[in-house]
Amino acid sequence: MKKIISSLMMVLAVSQIQAQQQTPKLVVYITVDQLRGDYVEYFYHTFGERGFKRLMNEGAVYHNLRFEFSDVDQASAFATLFTGTNPCNHGITGNQVYDFERLKETPSLFDSEYLGNFTRDNYSPKNLLAATVGDELKIASKGRSEIYAVAPDAESAILSAGHAANGVFWLDNFNGKWATTTYYKNVPWYVERYNNSPESLPVRVDAMTWQPSLALDQYKALPYVQEKIPFSYTFKAKTVDCFLKVKTSPFGNKEVNRLVAQFFEYAGFGTRTGPDMLAVTFYAGNYYGNKAKEYTYEIQDTYYQLDKDIEELLNTIDKKVGLKNTLIVCSGTGYFKSEEERPEGMSLPGGEFHPKRCTALLNMYLMAIYGQKNWVRGFFNNQIFLNRKAVEEDKLDLADFQHKAAEFISEFSGVARVTTDMTLREGIWNEEMAGFHLGTYHAGRGDLIISLKPGWVINNDLPDEKIKYTRNNAVQTPLIFMGYGIKPQHIYREIYATEVAPTLTHVLRIRPPNACDRTPLYEISNLK
Repeated sequence: MKKIISSLMMVLAVSQIQAQQQTPKLVVYITVDQLRGDYVEYFYHTFGERGFKRLMNEGAVYHNLRFEFSDVDQASAFATLFTGTNPCNHGITGNQVYDFERLKETPSLFDSEYLGNFTRDNYSPKNLLAATVGDELKIASKGRSEIYAVAPDAESAILSAGHAANGVFWLDNFNGKWATTTYYKNVPWYVERYNNSPESLPVRVDAMTWQPSLALDQYKALPYVQEKIPFSYTFKAKTVDCFLKVKTSPFGNKEVNRLVAQFFEYAGFGTRTGPDMLAVTFYAGNYYGNKAKEYTYEIQDTYYQLDKDIEELLNTIDKKVGLKNTLIVCSGTGYFKSEEERPEGMSLPGGEFHPKRCTALLNMYLMAIYGQKNWVRGFFNNQIFLNRKAVEEDKLDLADFQHKAAEFISEFSGVARVTTDMTLREGIWNEEMAGFHLGTYHAGRGDLIISLKPGWVINNDLPDEKIKYTRNNAVQTPLIFMGYGIKPQHIYREIYATEVAPTLTHVLRIRPPNACDRTPLYEISNLK
């Protein structure tokens, strides 16, 4: 009997060791904010063999990752990727929300209960209403797994890490140091040391100059570049917006890699009984001063240098933990922000939508029906907010009130579709309105949600504000899984951003985030 028991114990011990070995020692999720799949293709000839090309050649590459709602931005994209659900469930609908009590925009992650560390900003993940991959990993490992995030911005850092992370760090817009929030209890000594050393960005920034890395004739992927002269940008720590500019230049990505190297040196990744996780964010959007210029040498150089940064990160992972022990995930964020410059005198279909005029006329219409009250609170993010307190005081039916207002707004020039909050709450919306439902959260949502026709722009009628023809179309976004036995392959079918998190948790052998109802991508889940 003793021999049988001993044999069983040995089998169980071996099985436990094998189970531990059947998950990667480390997950590194590389998110490239505003990454464009078409630009990766256009600039491919300038890349080396160990950055983008290595990901594309050695990974399982999904070429068409799609978000299921419109007006994707940084915060809504990161929250969706890491929770496996849409804003209707995780609650993060955008970078900013509007506070009608204080009549001002506030960051969606603002939280006055927590102080900034190396920053004046007050942030926490409290408004993220769903668990992330990192949160589930913490639960499964009983807290033993360590989870960190390093990113240029607070939104990407906090939302990629989640509620239970050991630490998140972003570059402060004002002092250029690696900042965090006191929500996360401690700052590793090596981050503190880096912030106070001669290696920190504020100390080095005055010596930085961004110039083309290649001869101009090698930046030939975009034939619409007008300026045929080299660009040159310098940065001075005491000038306004210095660090915002640095973060949108290739130097921002290099700063991310510099801090990531500290974690690989001192954080002990891959040495624990459970997998660790590191979320790394790079930037591939327009330079801060070039928002109105889409075809530039700068964007080509950004991708050229980003390729080198990805190569450096992959080499660091391979050296410190080993790619065979690491699951690499790389994706974009499904959007690209730019402002369209139109040639003088050019006429295109479209027009200007004036929110102030619209809400004033709506208020007059509602007063004619319901009496002399201020029925409209304001307009924000293509949503009209009505005075619900007045509706309640007059004992009006809110659904009927919203419906009458929507009927009126639908007659305005430039309005393609309009729906109401109550319609979405009651679940009677049709497929055409699905984006409104998935991209908004019922608490804090406007009473009317508006979609404008193509070519129409918002004119806020502010005397000092120039009308911006902003383009925020969905862009071709890749998703790549690499390392840890992933077989190289290329998949061209459309997949959803909400499928990334459950696929990652499947590989980790943990449950998906608590608001996720998607199944893993079968090309990855079927790997042996």
